Amino acid sequence: MSVAIEIEPHERLAARAFVTRFPAPLGDAPTPGSLVRLLALDVDSPVQRSEDVRAAVRDLLRLGGYKPTGRGKPSSEYLVRAAGEGQLGSINAAVDACNAASLASGLPISVVDLKKARAPFRIALPPAGTSYVFNASGQQIDVSGLLSLYDEEGPCANAVKDCQRTKTDAATRETLSVIWGVRAFEEHGAAAERWYRHLLAMIGAETKDLSGAER
Repeated sequence: MSVAIEIEPHERLAARAFVTRFPAPLGDAPTPGSLVRLLALDVDSPVQRSEDVRAAVRDLLRLGGYKPTGRGKPSSEYLVRAAGEGQLGSINAAVDACNAASLASGLPISVVDLKKARAPFRIALPPAGTSYVFNASGQQIDVSGLLSLYDEEGPCANAVKDCQRTKTDAATRETLSVIWGVRAFEEHGAAAERWYRHLLAMIGAETKDLSGAER
């Protein structure tokens, strides 16, 4: 599948994105132990989170008027807390690789099922009053002013919580990943992408660049 993302101009955003094709449906390919072990703090990886990166991500999200605190904090911060409490477990190979790369780098990462999400794709600031369901229980998040990935139906992912309707499941074979990087740490974002794609290659998945997208 050829995928492109139109990215609205933003003074702090340095998003990176790519497509992944898995060798089998996720439900038929359990996450190997070598990847599950990376869902922990202080993993030896070529990219490391820092307080400066954490602060820069929060500043990125604040620029649109969103308040990245409390339950609305970036997903990368949630992962650090969950891992520290021993509560970050395996979900599926696609999400586990995403979480491992996000945990190591401190950058939020979204992953959506390309069979559920529909082109065209773009990254933009949702207007006031925009929300979506983010879990199977039907809970909603207000994404007004929060940089989000849009598909044909509306916003479907962001640096805090991804939309339930485009999340991966046991039948997923192809995904789109978005790393919510910041201009102040562009090389850090590039290193996070390299590590993420390396993790996916370790489990036999193939990744490819987007066509005509900003990287």
